[in-house]
Amino acid sequence: MVMKIKCPKCKGVAELGDDFSYVRCSNCSLDMTYGEYIKYLTYNDSTYADILGDYTGSTEGTTAGSLDEW
Repeated sequence: MVMKIKCPKCKGVAELGDDFSYVRCSNCSLDMTYGEYIKYLTYNDSTYADILGDYTGSTEGTTAGSLDEW
């Protein structure tokens, strides 16, 4: 079963593979892995970067790392 999500590029309807292996949009030809999709969202929408910051900010005694390490 394929889930429908919002395309981060054109804001149309994109497909998320049931195993989270890909995100594809037929409207703008977006085709990326789910990991690339998350990075795209965090780099291009401050709302998502803030959410990730909430998770990394609550780990006392450890370093947050970079988005590339997620």
